Amino acid sequence: MTRTRFAALGALALAGALALTGCSAGSNGASDGGTKSIGTPDGKGKTITVWIMNGDLSPKILDVAEKQFTKATGAKVKLQLQQWDGITTKLTTALAQKDAPDVVDLGNTQVPVYAATGGLMDLSPYKKELADGQTWLSGLEGPATVDGKLYGAPLFAGNRAVIYNKKTWADAGVTDVPKSYDELTADLDKVKAKNPQADFSAFYMPGQYWYGGLQWVWDAGGQIATEKDGKWKGAIDSAEAVKGLTAWKDFQNTYSAKSTQDINTDKPAESDVFAQGNTSAILGSAWEIGSITTAKPELKDQIGTFAMPSQTEGKTQPVFLGGSDLGIPSKSANQDLALYYMKILTSKKFQQDQVFGVDGWEPNSTQLLDAVAGDVDELHKPYFAAASTSRPTPAAPGWATIEGDSTFQTMFADVATGRKSPEDAAKGFTEHLTTALNAQQ
Repeated sequence: MTRTRFAALGALALAGALALTGCSAGSNGASDGGTKSIGTPDGKGKTITVWIMNGDLSPKILDVAEKQFTKATGAKVKLQLQQWDGITTKLTTALAQKDAPDVVDLGNTQVPVYAATGGLMDLSPYKKELADGQTWLSGLEGPATVDGKLYGAPLFAGNRAVIYNKKTWADAGVTDVPKSYDELTADLDKVKAKNPQADFSAFYMPGQYWYGGLQWVWDAGGQIATEKDGKWKGAIDSAEAVKGLTAWKDFQNTYSAKSTQDINTDKPAESDVFAQGNTSAILGSAWEIGSITTAKPELKDQIGTFAMPSQTEGKTQPVFLGGSDLGIPSKSANQDLALYYMKILTSKKFQQDQVFGVDGWEPNSTQLLDAVAGDVDELHKPYFAAASTSRPTPAAPGWATIEGDSTFQTMFADVATGRKSPEDAAKGFTEHLTTALNAQQ
C-alpha cells in the first residue's frame, strides 16, 4: 500500500459522511438477496467512465481489462486517474450528479459512508457472479456490507507483518524466525539486552498505533463493536478486549522506547526509524520495505519478515486489512456495463494473472491467497499468510467519525502512557464509539 492511501482514508470517510448526508437512498439494484445474472450487455456506441485512485491498479493491467471489456461488449472505457488530495469533495459531488461515473475505486472503509446515504448501487443480487466461486477476504467484504447488503466488490488488499533486521537479531544471538509469541518475546529480550540505549526500541510500537494495537485485541478474542437489529454497541470494554489491551501495553512498554508511548507511526516515519538503526523491528506494510531500502540501500539483504505470532499456539494475530473495493454509483447511466467491467476486475483469472501477477497486490479471496502462495517472494509471503486472518472495521457510516477524530489513537496512547488503565480507557472510548456508530442511523 502507498503512504498516500493509508494517510487519506480516515479524513476522506469523515468528510464524505458529512457531505453526503442529504442524499436520498438509491433505487438501483435489487435488495431482496436474490440472484441476478450480469450477462453480456450490448454497449456498442457507449462509453463508461471509470475512476481509479492513483497508486492502485497500474495502467498495464487496466489496459488488459479495457480490451477484454470492449471485445465482449463493444463499449469503450474512459479511464480517469484520481488523486487522493481533494477526492472526498470530488467524489461526493460526482455521486449526486446525473452524469456520475460508472465505476469508482474506494478505500474499503469508505464504502459504508457512501452506501448508507444512497450514493452506491446495491450489488447483492450479483454477488455470486462477482465472487466467481471465491470466498472474499472478510476485511474487504465486511466494510462493504451494510445492513446485510453488498455495496462494494473487493478488488485487492494489503496488510501488516513484522519487518526485522536479521543482522541486528543475529548479533544478539537470534538466527531463527520466532514460531510463537513466547519465542518472539524471548528473542526481543535478547535484542534489548544487546542494545540497552534509551532511544533504541527492540520492537518499535508507537502508542497511538491503533492498527497495530488492534491485533492484540482481536488476538485475545475481543471486538471493536457488535451489531444487533441495526444498532451498534462498542465492545472494546469487554473482558477479552481489555485482556488484549493489557497484553499490548505490556509489549509496547517492554520493547518500544519510552519516547514512543504518545506518538504515531508517521512523525517520525517508522520506516525511517528502522533505516536509522533505532529499532530492530516494526509492524509495517509491505511498501515500507521499499521505503527502508530507499533510505538505506545497504539494508536490502538484512531485512526479513514474518507474520506476528498469536498468543494461541500455532496461529498468527488477526490483522487489519486495508485495500480497495469497487462501487457503482446509484446515478450511473450504464450500470449494466459497469457490472460487466466490475466482473472482469474481480474475476478469479484477472485477480490471479493481473492484480497479483502484474501489480503484486494481495488478491481478493482466501482461495487465491493460497493459490499464489508459491509465487510470492520470501519477503512478502508473511503478508499473504496473514491476510487470511483479516478482520473488518464496523460497517457503519459512523465509523468515519472514529477514523476522523483520532479518539482511537488517543485511547491506545492513554493505555501505553499509563494516563488511564486499560479498563478505564476502554470504557470511555466504548461510550463514544457506541454514540458515533449509531449517530447516522
